[in-house]
Amino acid sequence: MVTVRLALIGFGNVGQGLAQILYDKSDIYAKKFGLRFMIVAITDLVYGSAYNPEGLDLSSVLKIASENRNLSLIPSYGNRWDALTMISQSNADVIVEISYTNFETGEPGLSHIRAAIENHKHVITTNKGPIALKYQELTNLARDKMVKLGVEGTVMSGTPVLNFGKKLLAGTEIRRIEGILNGTTNFILTKMGDGVSYADALAEAQAQGYAEADPTGDVEGFDTAGKLVILSSTILNTPIDIKQVERVGITGLTLKEIEQARQNGSTWKLVGRLEKHAGGVQAVVKPTCLPNSHPLANVEGATNAITFSTDLLGDVTLIGPGAGRIETGHAIICDLLEIYAGDHKI
Repeated sequence: MVTVRLALIGFGNVGQGLAQILYDKSDIYAKKFGLRFMIVAITDLVYGSAYNPEGLDLSSVLKIASENRNLSLIPSYGNRWDALTMISQSNADVIVEISYTNFETGEPGLSHIRAAIENHKHVITTNKGPIALKYQELTNLARDKMVKLGVEGTVMSGTPVLNFGKKLLAGTEIRRIEGILNGTTNFILTKMGDGVSYADALAEAQAQGYAEADPTGDVEGFDTAGKLVILSSTILNTPIDIKQVERVGITGLTLKEIEQARQNGSTWKLVGRLEKHAGGVQAVVKPTCLPNSHPLANVEGATNAITFSTDLLGDVTLIGPGAGRIETGHAIICDLLEIYAGDHKI
């Protein structure tokens, strides 16, 4: 049995989802893979920090989070640790970086990831900002320090789109990637397809937790653009700058346009598209009117989907959840198993 010690930077929905998975399934993973995953440290701007080199009691941690109390209530070391202190002083084998996304600078996540790699610790992140902005730099640094960087949860939450594209389609030439990569906008457009106004659909998305109080990043296409950058780097091996992505959001779509599309057998979706050409990759995010026969047209609600157009298989479509605390926590588990797959049969 091999013990794998985790330190979490961020303990919002995703961190709590991961903790819940490990609380429920740690024994199953140990029996199935010979790996005992334990969380030894957490630091969070809201919940504070805690550290126990022998592993934190997840029952207590989850109870404190559910009651919106501070982790300092747990008897532990490191109650005043910030993220960088935790990275350097904890006994964690893997740093799980799940702080908030920033597409302008990648901070603070970018500094956390760099520090973890410099400290010879594996890193898993669901934080899109650092990966969209500095993926190549970070992978090169990880290679130099002989550690691994897991990023599966940065595009479609727990749906394993990156591993699918990189590994299962490795024998094909991927000529185009297009997808519904943002659950918030897909939820809104689904509601508008039912005759609900944009304002009311957005309000419902916010009430259900799909949309932030400021939804700009979603509805103006920034989130989808960042995911296209990650897909281009990780699957097409062609780094692009997020500023190169042509971007149009959904706020200009009207109920009249959506109804006209329905009458014509089509559906409006916010589609992110990567197209390979001789000079590189063209990246576009924009509302697109898809015929109902298109595999993305009937994907509704907060669900995500992606279609790979290949030379050998034609179009291959993957559909699954694009958000959720347990779903994104599952992506971290996938990366953990990937990191340790060399020594343990999966």
